[in-house]
Amino acid sequence: MDKKELRNQVKGALSQLSDEQYKGMSKQITDQLLKEEAIKNAYTIAVTLSNKPEVDTYLLIEELWKGNKKVVVPKCNPKDRTMQFYKINSFNQLEKVYMNLKEPIVEITQLVNSDEIDVILVPGVVYDFDGYRIGFGGGYYDRYLVNYSGTLISLAFNIQLIEKVPRESHDIPVNLIITENKRIECGKKRKESLT
Repeated sequence: MDKKELRNQVKGALSQLSDEQYKGMSKQITDQLLKEEAIKNAYTIAVTLSNKPEVDTYLLIEELWKGNKKVVVPKCNPKDRTMQFYKINSFNQLEKVYMNLKEPIVEITQLVNSDEIDVILVPGVVYDFDGYRIGFGGGYYDRYLVNYSGTLISLAFNIQLIEKVPRESHDIPVNLIITENKRIECGKKRKESLT
């Protein structure tokens, strides 16, 4: 199956989740993530503002604020498909943009460079156990991550996991995937598959 077919198949499965399942599993994933050393030790964390059926990140952002973490969220530039991260202290600093997505209001938020970000939570639709993913097709994260050397974590529901996604030479895998009941150390898996 190609990327487009896999993306559509998993999106279809995600759309079957009830509100109750979606909220419950998102909370389980948030609780698991907050126990991670990488998160506990991080000061600045980049989080995508979720759109259902992605794992809900609004609850997570609130928890990170409570823990005195600096939360940065992406602002995309559709012309050249690049993005930058801006620090937010409140959901009031967001505005609705295209496709019902929310982004930071640049005039009232602070730009944060990639070398200041300790952890990036990388969104996607489909993931494999080696940490490779199929995103939403925009390529924003692929471009951004080329110059990033911190920790990459993805949040996913179990139904988003498959054995192997199609890979391209420029794809950058994440270090860790957290689901409602799994913790997948992808770096370890990649090393094992090489031996």
